[in-house]
Amino acid sequence: MLLSATIILAALYFGRGVLMPLALALLLSFALNPAVSWLRRIGLPQIVAVSAVMVIVLCLIAGFGLTLGAQVRSLSEQLPTYQTTIRGKLTTLRDTLKAPGMFDGVLKTLGTIETEVDTAATQSSTAPDVQRVEVTPAPESAMKQAMTWLARSAEPLATAGIVFVFVFLALLDSRDIRDRFLRIFGGNLYRSTDALDEAGARISKYLLMQLLVNVSYGAPLALGLWFIGVPGALLWGSVAAAMRFIPYVGPAISSIFPLALAFAVDPSWSMVLWTLALIVFLELVSNNIVEPLLYGASTGLSAIALIAAATFWTALWGPIGLILSTPLTVCLLVIGRHLPQLQFLHVLLGSEPALDVPTRIYQRLIAGDVDEVIEIAEAEIKENSELAFYDDIGLKVLRLASEDHADVASAEHRLRIVSGMDDLLDELADQNPPDTQPVPARETVICIGGKWEVDAIAARMLANALRHEGVAAASRPAASINAEYVANLDLEGVALVCLSYFSPEPSLPARHFCRRLRRKWPDLKIVLALWNGPDDLLTDEAVERLGADEVATSMTEAVHRIQQMLGPGAALEYKPAPIPEDDAKRVAALHATGVLDGHAKEELDAMAKRAADVFDTGFAMISLIDTDREIVAGKSGTLPKSLIDDSGPMQSMSREQSVCGHVVAAGETLVVPDAERDPRFADNPAIDLRDVRFYAGAPLRTEDGFVLGTLCIVDPKPRILEESEIELLERMAADVTELITSRPAQHQPDEVDGAAPNSATLGQRVPN
Repeated sequence: MLLSATIILAALYFGRGVLMPLALALLLSFALNPAVSWLRRIGLPQIVAVSAVMVIVLCLIAGFGLTLGAQVRSLSEQLPTYQTTIRGKLTTLRDTLKAPGMFDGVLKTLGTIETEVDTAATQSSTAPDVQRVEVTPAPESAMKQAMTWLARSAEPLATAGIVFVFVFLALLDSRDIRDRFLRIFGGNLYRSTDALDEAGARISKYLLMQLLVNVSYGAPLALGLWFIGVPGALLWGSVAAAMRFIPYVGPAISSIFPLALAFAVDPSWSMVLWTLALIVFLELVSNNIVEPLLYGASTGLSAIALIAAATFWTALWGPIGLILSTPLTVCLLVIGRHLPQLQFLHVLLGSEPALDVPTRIYQRLIAGDVDEVIEIAEAEIKENSELAFYDDIGLKVLRLASEDHADVASAEHRLRIVSGMDDLLDELADQNPPDTQPVPARETVICIGGKWEVDAIAARMLANALRHEGVAAASRPAASINAEYVANLDLEGVALVCLSYFSPEPSLPARHFCRRLRRKWPDLKIVLALWNGPDDLLTDEAVERLGADEVATSMTEAVHRIQQMLGPGAALEYKPAPIPEDDAKRVAALHATGVLDGHAKEELDAMAKRAADVFDTGFAMISLIDTDREIVAGKSGTLPKSLIDDSGPMQSMSREQSVCGHVVAAGETLVVPDAERDPRFADNPAIDLRDVRFYAGAPLRTEDGFVLGTLCIVDPKPRILEESEIELLERMAADVTELITSRPAQHQPDEVDGAAPNSATLGQRVPN
């Protein structure tokens, strides 16, 4: 690896004469390719589109150069008139510096010492006086001066020409270049395509944001300088905008020119001070407001990676390397993201945290840094909630600890983890007390650790979460479950006990514990919190064998289950989705589309089929929520009989039992990874958990903000959707909405007294 890195660095350094123009050309091609693509979409051939873009760019550069040249010529004609002002200010500065001041004594002492040293050196010198001779070269001819100027300009002009040719060829053969990069990446075309798309998107977005940032700085600067009275305001605003393409040093260099001119123009110091104030103000606004707002995570690079990259590429390629440092480093970041062999580049350069929050807390606990653990936890709770922290982070920390307990953790490490978690929970209890409520004389729920310390910590977290949800709860430490322990338990007045287990095989100790509790307290309700429990212990039959009433695998599920079990009635009750306040207008908007007459059924079936194929699910459905019914406008696959009523010409189901109704009520995408483990839907009488375990529905939102229904995918197996997959489902839902609202209806349903017709009447008129 060291040898390879050395060869690569040597090639970058010694081949910079060719590589710099090539890299600069590729960067410019990223910026110009969208314009070429737009011309291609309107029907122009590739060569014509590329030529047109290049001609337009050259014309813009030439026009901009002529404008700036006129500004420079006008300014150069005015400069001789400022000589008097400059001499006057310099004289004033010199007189000010020579005036009596606090450093006169020091300067006088240094002068005396310097005089004595010069006298001693003169007295000790025996060399004769030497006459200075100066050779003045003959003045060069006009032709020689022109040749010298051309020689100095040849290199940048040649580089510009090479860049122009490279840009033209890169735009002309963009598809071929893309294919060659794909071949270089090799192997997985999905991964290679994603890498190229991501690199192109990030670099294009960065260049666009850079242009907007520079213009948002240069335009106000030019306007402000014109208002202050600095000559050549347009020139200095343009120079400032262009120089900001050079990171770090460009803005500082561009500010020198207007400050120097303000110094030369105004006999007083007011113009200089106003110019300086304007530059400082615009820098603060640009750095603290505009850049964070526009850049965001456009590059994905960390701050230290940006500085290190600027230093590295400047050392290799000079000022051009500084300009190219960010795009080149973005390419390295994307390569490291998609190639497993170079994943260290993504870790070193990326702005994403190297460790997720649970791993960070776990590592801080191992190191004994409880203060940082508390700081991280409080930040997460402030952003979400305490229940979400326990569920998404706390359980994962304990799961990591249980996995490493016997293999890699030492006794010291185990003590640090349990002590640190105790301190964390104490601090959270003090800093985040439950809302004020009447304190019952006795706890209603007792959470007990099943066997290990991590079981007890999880039980304590659950008790804290229950108290925040309004349930009087307390926790008990873990201990050996025997007759003596159970006999000493004080459960008088307790309605429910929750037993916490992290063990992957908790069936034997859990069954013994439940049996002993049942023997002494027959009416006690028991919930098993099996944080790592296998699937075969989560069925109703397995729970009955263990002697418990319910089982939970997450904090949220445990809290909801316990709340339901403590509520009125013994049976768990499904809660229908609430009805939005503007539901009448929403239903009217649905009927106004005319989609319920079935004219778009074939297209909607095709879109549902595409969603099912894309997400590889059992089936997909486009549902429309009417006043009291959920109507299936499009479907793919075999629909679960437990969900759909086939008795009428249009398939439908009750709105009260509709999961899609929750999407309409909330107005946002709903993802249920496992309906059996989600108390909101597990008890829905219309859902047969053998058919529906996973559900994801995206709202069909019109331009007026009404949610007409959902595009949903359903699967008989639990699964997790990535964030990118959720965004894809929402984009497909937007396409469905566009189809529904843009296709003309065959006929509009009649309205009775200004109200939307009943869905049952519609069902009779809809073709099968």
